[in-house]
Amino acid sequence: MKTISCITPRLPRQWRSAAGLFEREQRPAWPIGPKSAEHRKVNFCDKLVPWDRLPQWRAALRASGKRLVVTNGCFDLMHFGHVTYLEAARNQGGALLVGVNGDEAVRQLKGESRPINHQIDRAAVLAALESVDGVCIFSEKTATRFLTFAQPDIYVKGGDYTLDTLNPDERQSIEECEGRIVILPFVPGKSTTSLIEKISKL
Repeated sequence: MKTISCITPRLPRQWRSAAGLFEREQRPAWPIGPKSAEHRKVNFCDKLVPWDRLPQWRAALRASGKRLVVTNGCFDLMHFGHVTYLEAARNQGGALLVGVNGDEAVRQLKGESRPINHQIDRAAVLAALESVDGVCIFSEKTATRFLTFAQPDIYVKGGDYTLDTLNPDERQSIEECEGRIVILPFVPGKSTTSLIEKISKL
């Protein structure tokens, strides 16, 4: 019996345009004065998961009882579409692990002019996001081996994928770990390629 399923939730109304960001309810200001010292320090480098430590990281998360959401991609030039997608992915479970294609894989996928940012830089920017709990760089073009080690409870893909168009090896990896697939829509008009084109015209 297959445990795999596909969900395509709608993005919140206020996320459907960049202008909608300013419609969101204002959060209280960060505490100042004596109480601020009680907040623990943060270090995004703690979220960078070396490939050889991924099984150990996964085992610790499983022991905590959190449901792991996994997604992956190049994430070359971060933009509004990325952070919206990653937040929506994180909200599917208890923790979000992002797999990042290494530089050589990005060249094979996107062309010789890419990536613009080195794989370490791309991973570090992702790790600095509140919605992201872990980032791991993998060397292959496809995420199959990464998924085998990550063992996601929920695998999130973005765009117009369906269960039939998803990479069959990736799908098999999710089926073998009894995971679930969730497909989230991209934010219209937001992409790294269009951003690069705009910059090139400046």
